[in-house]
Amino acid sequence: MTDLNTADSRFTAQAVHDLGAALWFGGSVMGVAGVNKSGADLRDGVDKVRVAASAWRRFAPAQWLGIGAVMVAGSRLTWESKGRLAVQHGIGRAGAAQAAVAVVGAAATGFAAWSGNRIAQLTERAQDRGEAFDTEDATISNDKTPPEVAVWQRRQRVAQYLVPVFAGANIVLNAYLTQHYRPGVTVAGIVRRFRPF
Repeated sequence: MTDLNTADSRFTAQAVHDLGAALWFGGSVMGVAGVNKSGADLRDGVDKVRVAASAWRRFAPAQWLGIGAVMVAGSRLTWESKGRLAVQHGIGRAGAAQAAVAVVGAAATGFAAWSGNRIAQLTERAQDRGEAFDTEDATISNDKTPPEVAVWQRRQRVAQYLVPVFAGANIVLNAYLTQHYRPGVTVAGIVRRFRPF
């Protein structure tokens, strides 16, 4: 019965991890390709920022739920694979790389969100002061965008393009690690680890 419970636990953790990674990756791509660009269809520059800020604010709980699922389930999968990490060639490095990618991706996500909040705050302040304000979309400035907003737009644009890269890398590394559970690959990895040359 213990083997069945372990297999069920691993299956559940893998499913939670994969669903969280899909939510994180898909949402970040949708945001970069859709949410931020959709402001270009609006006429008012302040509304371009407001719409994107509102969409990201509404999506943030789901995005952080996905990231949390990746972190928690990834930790569980690592714990359940501790023996494999120790003896199978290449698995420890791939697991460490996946953990690093997840942490850096979460940091990039947090920085992108913080940058978006700064853009929204600075845009509202410019509006309150009665300054002329325009922008191409939520992350691309033009000649009517105040310099302090344009700086944060550049920062956010870089961070938001990094997020799907890191989230996607997490998915790729997870696929690599999952493939190493196949019996033939496992045996070859163990033999390679202990081969004297």
